[in-house]
Amino acid sequence: MLAEVRVATSEEAASFDGFVATRGRALWRSAWLLTGDSHRAEDLVQTALTRTYPHFARIGPDGFEGYVRTAMYRTYLSWWRRKWTAELPGRADPGTASGPDLDIRHDVRRALAALPRQQRAVVVLVYFDDLTGPQAAELLGISTGTVKSTLSRALAKLRTSPLLTDGSQ
Repeated sequence: MLAEVRVATSEEAASFDGFVATRGRALWRSAWLLTGDSHRAEDLVQTALTRTYPHFARIGPDGFEGYVRTAMYRTYLSWWRRKWTAELPGRADPGTASGPDLDIRHDVRRALAALPRQQRAVVVLVYFDDLTGPQAAELLGISTGTVKSTLSRALAKLRTSPLLTDGSQ
């Protein structure tokens, strides 16, 4: 038996469009930090929005961002459970910064890309999206202890990353 597909009303669609217009850039930023690639970030956000759109009316605009972010992070983890091709981003997006700021952003992005997927997701959630350990755990569907240990391992790798050293060590 096929499930009945519910079509959103024009009011719901307008409200969803408003959500995407106001929060889309923040969602893309988190996706970009996860993927290290602007095109993959767009794909990730689009996939998460597509999967969550049918639930917008039920959840409402106030709780919808958390719902989308959960879908986005879980989608990210499932996409990249497949064999990784060891590609690292080669350059920063044009127009983001210049000079030393560009170098720092590029180094941070490369260091994040070198982390395993779950470690990268936890670092982005805790340090870039300002979530607490329990919030990150709930979003990723893992325990708070797993978030803490994963974050600890990720930070240890980042501290020793040759991509982030300033040459003074």
